[in-house]
Amino acid sequence: MNQTLPPLTPGTLYLVATPIGNLEDISARALRTLGAVTLIAAEDTRQTLKLLNHFNIHTPLTSYHEHNKGARLSQVLAALQAGDVALVSDAGTPALNDPGVELVRAALLAGHRISPIPGACAPVAALVASGLPTDAFLYLGYLPRKASERQRWLHSVADLPYTLVFLETPHRLLEALADLHTVLGERSIAVARELTKLHEEIFRGSISQARAHFADHAPRGEFTLVVAGNADPETRWDEDQVRRALQSALESRQPASRLAGRLAAQSGWPRRDIYNQLVQMQKHENRSDHEP
Repeated sequence: MNQTLPPLTPGTLYLVATPIGNLEDISARALRTLGAVTLIAAEDTRQTLKLLNHFNIHTPLTSYHEHNKGARLSQVLAALQAGDVALVSDAGTPALNDPGVELVRAALLAGHRISPIPGACAPVAALVASGLPTDAFLYLGYLPRKASERQRWLHSVADLPYTLVFLETPHRLLEALADLHTVLGERSIAVARELTKLHEEIFRGSISQARAHFADHAPRGEFTLVVAGNADPETRWDEDQVRRALQSALESRQPASRLAGRLAAQSGWPRRDIYNQLVQMQKHENRSDHEP
């Protein structure tokens, strides 16, 4: 039996993208909408108030964030019954990595119209400036906080051919880069920080180079990481190629960690897999040398 959807009510929920740094990165349509709605639901009212004051907008403001979303949801839905409401995040596109997605779902169930007003978006800005392929990419939001969960998550995407886009905080950046190197191997990466702001920086290079750079330059600001996808399956080495390369590499007597990074980049295999095989082969070789 088909479910009858409720009729549309007068209010429209506008998803208004706001600047991620430079205040000039807001559209005329966004400003007009923020001035015309009856209420603005903001993730961070302090940040939004700065924006509204700058553009002389005096629309009533209410907070809607992770810690009060349960209590405020009914208030925003009630406001939609009377008129239009704008949803904004503290910066960038709302309902992306914030509780706005729950408000969107609730508004749709109540029969309201949802209208996105596009604009600034840090993941997309970093992606298009990275120099990495943009025809197919996978956005994964913030990496898990715990190392074990983060590594498990990275293993789940290690073999995918798509460019990977992550968000990360400054105090976890070095740990995240270390896990990226361990699990994904030596890949190309772009690390973007403070996009559109005065101290905008986009570091491009290998993951190991990024680790060295940010070890010497204390991470500050919010980070977006754009990582190359796994090598094309047609160019990725098969097991026999890897085994031959490993045997040849062992003869150089270089540290396994150094060899693993180089061979991972050449073969398209995860660095961790290469490293584990190298260690096992070294152990077997050492036992053979000591046998009578």
